[in-house]
Amino acid sequence: MTSQRLEEILDAAKSRRLLVIGDLMLDEFVWGKVGRISPEAPVPVVEVTGESFYPGGAANVARNLREFTESVAVMGAVGQDPSGQRLHGLLTEQKIELLNPVGSSDFRTIVKTRIIARHQQVVRVDREKVSALGSAEVKRAAEAVRKKLAEIDAVIFEDYGKGFLSGELVAEIARDAKAAGKIAAADPNPRNPIDWSGMTVIKPNRSEAFTAAGMSVTDWDDAPMTDANLRRAGESLIQKWKAKFVLVTLGEQGMMLFEAGEEPHHIPTKARQVFDVSGAGDTAIALFTLALSAGATALEAADIANHGSAVVVGKLGTATVSREELMTSFRNES
Repeated sequence: MTSQRLEEILDAAKSRRLLVIGDLMLDEFVWGKVGRISPEAPVPVVEVTGESFYPGGAANVARNLREFTESVAVMGAVGQDPSGQRLHGLLTEQKIELLNPVGSSDFRTIVKTRIIARHQQVVRVDREKVSALGSAEVKRAAEAVRKKLAEIDAVIFEDYGKGFLSGELVAEIARDAKAAGKIAAADPNPRNPIDWSGMTVIKPNRSEAFTAAGMSVTDWDDAPMTDANLRRAGESLIQKWKAKFVLVTLGEQGMMLFEAGEEPHHIPTKARQVFDVSGAGDTAIALFTLALSAGATALEAADIANHGSAVVVGKLGTATVSREELMTSFRNES
């Protein structure tokens, strides 16, 4: 892709309007240094030097979109606890609309705490309780999206398997989005067997793709284009989900794009250094969907998503990629 074509797509993306629906979280990073081993147990003692907080989960997808377009909204469950208030404040600060926030008075906001020392994650602590929406909450959420559809260009379902997304909610919103001619994208979770039929694009990682295709594969080919199991899984999912595209992320091997009736395309990774894979999948689904909504072909969108993911894995923490960083990544390739 030429720099001129990339700029055309990114310029068009500025006016796109997207809604992300899924499990909202607060990402906490505790930064420190390790100087000794605890006398109480054979574990490192981390001396804390700082803390950082970011919108996480589905909200991190919105953060990635917000780097390229002004109109981004999220829908998910947020508690009335201090963590929920902090998450709400961060979204407001970044000008991300929180659409119809759902959460009972006793709902506890999901928090993921990562302790980082010497540029390495020492441990992650999750504070969460998986809880599904009731039928009345599903109807309210679907109605809120229905009213919003005329104002948006694409919907992204981001499933972290924490309970917000259900088959009923996805089916209602997907049906309305399709009827309105909107792009619908999904980042699935194998622990939550939702029927993703009719989506424009679905983005599983390799293991998620094999699980969804009913395949038990523990080994894979070093060359994705000759990996018969990967090809079989991708083609199976195109048929199963009746999706226009299935984008399988392959970690250090990049991505594989499947399209009904077409040969798959392998997009090799652009990553030069990998410090932290936190949120790389969020970047991929965000940029692929945004680029599609801005008029990019699926292959162009996959290329953009691949470059964006390569940038964020070179950063510590739940990171995003800026327009300039994305442009630089493409320029460095040529």
